[in-house]
Amino acid sequence: MNETKSKDTKVFASKIGAILAAAGSAVGLGNVWRFPTETGANGGAAFILIYIFFMLILGVPVMLTELAIGRHGQKDVMTSFEKMSGGRKGWRLMGLIPVVAGLLVLSYYAVVAGWTMYYAYEAAINGFAGKDAGQYAQDFGAFSADPIASVLWMVVILVMTAEIVALGVQRGIERAARIMMPLLFIFIVVLVVCSLTLPGASKGLSFLFMPDFSKVTGGTVLSAMGQAFFSLSVGICCLCTYACYFRKDVNLVQNGFSVAIIDTMVALMSGLIIFPAVYSIPGLAPDAGPSLVFITLPNVFQTAFGSVPAVAYTFSLVFYLLLVMAALTSSISMLEMAAAFFVERFGWKRPVAARSVGAICVVLGTFCALSFGEWQEVTLFGMGFFDLFDFIVAKLMMPVGSFLMCVFVGYVVDERVLRNELTNGGVLRQPLYPVYRFIIRFVAPVLIFMIFANELGMFDFLKK
Repeated sequence: MNETKSKDTKVFASKIGAILAAAGSAVGLGNVWRFPTETGANGGAAFILIYIFFMLILGVPVMLTELAIGRHGQKDVMTSFEKMSGGRKGWRLMGLIPVVAGLLVLSYYAVVAGWTMYYAYEAAINGFAGKDAGQYAQDFGAFSADPIASVLWMVVILVMTAEIVALGVQRGIERAARIMMPLLFIFIVVLVVCSLTLPGASKGLSFLFMPDFSKVTGGTVLSAMGQAFFSLSVGICCLCTYACYFRKDVNLVQNGFSVAIIDTMVALMSGLIIFPAVYSIPGLAPDAGPSLVFITLPNVFQTAFGSVPAVAYTFSLVFYLLLVMAALTSSISMLEMAAAFFVERFGWKRPVAARSVGAICVVLGTFCALSFGEWQEVTLFGMGFFDLFDFIVAKLMMPVGSFLMCVFVGYVVDERVLRNELTNGGVLRQPLYPVYRFIIRFVAPVLIFMIFANELGMFDFLKK
């Protein structure tokens, strides 16, 4: 039966499926890549405590807002904003921001996701063995600049993503989440256990869990705030889209906190994988930046476990498979957001919508991939395509979209409609609802504006 005509298959079949899909959307490369990098650059444990604080007062409330809008709409992001506004069609234009943002972010995200898949392939064929530190840097530079290889692996990721979305909500998105999220957790646990056996494990644990507040600066606070905001991918409405498929008896607040807990656990356990390994190699710093994943860590794995080649091989392979799982669960939600828009607004069949969005992202992603090689000198506004797309989405669309969403829900939406969604029509007691309401109206807009200003460099003086 065609999914667009079957209401049955346009909701997640189970509550656990809904949680795993939403958690998969939130858990991405940012947890395994950006979180350890930000933690390393900002002093470790103190940063983590501040991050958790902002997760509670910013990340979770904004995420609950997305979930409420999505489930109220039950179709796509644009329809959800229109329905939540009480039928005022002008507000449905708010739904265009995340659709465009989703296309752009998936286009450059797929490039990095393709890198992770290539590195998983390299690990599988034991391609990291017998190299020195300089060779890992050369290999990454050569691969990312290769116009054929980088585009090819990006296309592989996008084809996989589009085909999963084409299968539908239950048979595609939910089934994929029920397989990949448990695998992701198994991979993480295996890697944590292995990493904690390394000689530098105690130093890594101290860095992660023994706070030194003397290292906290204004820049640390801003970075923690930004990480809490970006970690859940709020602002581009992936979670809003998934909430369209939540059943009416789903407890949105409970689901929201479950997603935030899973997201934070994955980030912390990624730190447990990376920092003990990094501290086991003399001379390496925990703030190596994005090169940590593709240049530093292959060297760390081979050096730390080199005395037992089988362990070095297994650790490397499982780590990059973990990255592939994290990348796929997020890319599925990004593509679904745009696909749902074309299904609901233009009546396209789901497979056509999914593959068409995938094809658009292949074209845009090719521009991004080539900006590391063939088109490195081609710039717009002084940036290559990859950096330009990232700037538009992360520095403009996500904070601006989230700010407008808070204003929308805090001052435009009928308060009874919002309360009705978060309490399931009054069935559930939500004693913290007044706190949530206060945050969305007065606290979140200010914090999001600060993130916006920080991303544009207005607070750089605090980081000196």
